[in-house]
Amino acid sequence: MNWQVIEKYFYDKPKFRLAQAREFVFKNLITDWSDATSLPKDWQEELNETCPLQIDAQILTSTDDATSKAVITFDDKQKVETVLMRYEKGRNTICVSSQIGCAIKCAFCATGQMGLKRNLTEWEILMQILLFVRILKKENRLLTNIVFMGMGEPFLNMQNVKKAIELIKNKGYFNLGNRHISISTVGIPEKIREFADWQTEINLAVSLHAADDEKRKKIIPLAKDFSILEIIDSVNYYIQKTNRKVMFEYLMLENFNDGIDDAILLTKLMKKKLFHVNLVRYNQTDCGYKCSSIETIKKFKKFLMERGVNVTERYSFGSEIKAACGQLIAER
Repeated sequence: MNWQVIEKYFYDKPKFRLAQAREFVFKNLITDWSDATSLPKDWQEELNETCPLQIDAQILTSTDDATSKAVITFDDKQKVETVLMRYEKGRNTICVSSQIGCAIKCAFCATGQMGLKRNLTEWEILMQILLFVRILKKENRLLTNIVFMGMGEPFLNMQNVKKAIELIKNKGYFNLGNRHISISTVGIPEKIREFADWQTEINLAVSLHAADDEKRKKIIPLAKDFSILEIIDSVNYYIQKTNRKVMFEYLMLENFNDGIDDAILLTKLMKKKLFHVNLVRYNQTDCGYKCSSIETIKKFKKFLMERGVNVTERYSFGSEIKAACGQLIAER
């Protein structure tokens, strides 16, 4: 499916016809133009021939049905990954990618080992969501949250990410509110400030992963350009603008960042009211790192909590289907 091709088809037709097509695709979630009953029959046939609605995707689902991961192939044969996470109490979150590959090259990340292929357009971002919203409809479930935590660094494709978010919020598409959308960044101070100036309530998550600069540089090459304190300063600007809590993602890596010394440094950074630490169990890739033991993670978490840090431990989804960013594509 390529929405830009669909728009081109309707270019010389009455405007209300494109609006009808949009409603069929994004609200009625049709997968065949024959179901677009208010469009002329010959148009339906032409659209099925020139602008089919099928999304070329391979989907894997975990044995507990909580997680589905899709590899989508675009017209240029480039591939991207997206993940659906089904929580209890009706929460359904889609993790979308913003780039094919990634230029950041974090040492623990399978996507980073690919390098950057290209940015995704806003429509390619929406296609990831549409794929899983169709599946959720069959399951009598609703989309509740979008997180930009997939392949790529969202703030290095900021223009298209912003366009995609405007469509995600639009009633004609997915009609999600700001607070149901989150963007995760490796921490680029200038871009965080620019994001804060959007004046929205979209959630911000920062991939910290280490509490001192030298250690962070070992796993995040971009860390040589921005200190942790510079990132914290830009986060404070975001909070000043939005009064929103900020999530600091902290990937628990065995014998690297999971010691008491690391916890002490993290405590000093994270004592502010609207700072929240999310300890993340590492979905192991072939990058050479291992996840900290459950006992170590609990000990680390307890240390932070006892010292007044807001902290949670993220439940790990989809390890059996290689749900970490870029794992399936890198493997292939």
